[in-house]
Amino acid sequence: MKRICLWSGPRNISTALMYSFAQRADTTVFDEPLYAHYLSNTSAKEYHPGAIEIIAKMEKDGEKVVEMMLGDHDTPVVFFKHMTHHLIDLDYSFLNKTINVFLTRDPVDMLPSFAKQIETPTLRDVGYKAHLDLLEHLEKLNIEVLVIDSKRLQSDPENILKQFCQKIDIPFDPNMLSWKAGPRKEDGSWAKYWYKNVHQSTHFTDYKAKTDPFPESLKELLETCKPMYQELLKRAI
Repeated sequence: MKRICLWSGPRNISTALMYSFAQRADTTVFDEPLYAHYLSNTSAKEYHPGAIEIIAKMEKDGEKVVEMMLGDHDTPVVFFKHMTHHLIDLDYSFLNKTINVFLTRDPVDMLPSFAKQIETPTLRDVGYKAHLDLLEHLEKLNIEVLVIDSKRLQSDPENILKQFCQKIDIPFDPNMLSWKAGPRKEDGSWAKYWYKNVHQSTHFTDYKAKTDPFPESLKELLETCKPMYQELLKRAI
């Protein structure tokens, strides 16, 4: 069984990538199974929309979530969409048993999108440092990491998905390039706050640079995130 852990930052096209894998007959997808664990153990529960409902509905014990991930599943491929910063206070040893894929996005595009829901994001909220910390940890253990940039994925989805599938040794499925509009049964309860655009989509939308002025309130965070993003981009397919 191939267990794919997608380690993403928020607003990185991660839900579209989850929907893409959900089109495969050989794959089961899970939407952010560590979210309640993260909210229960950080102050994020005070400002994330729908936090009370998420904590009430989902497994809060991260170790039990890991057990589920490493357990039996009905399909030979299992795709877990995660936010990298959800991986806190857990033993990382299970990552030896998963295929670890990082999804990143230019903070120029990502930060204004995220701030529409969380007005004053911190470095911890946006995941870039968490990505680099996890990358350093995995590289020390000689665990291979695949890095995907959302802009490249949007610009040439077929090519990037073919490379993705080749590198993790599964056949490319053309069905991954499109899906039906609307919600999916796997969506987390937070979909109503975050998934409006992906619910309106039927494929990876073309990349378009933002034309609105970059918010002044986010510029300091942008300058912090830029070099971290560039470090990840060096490794991207």
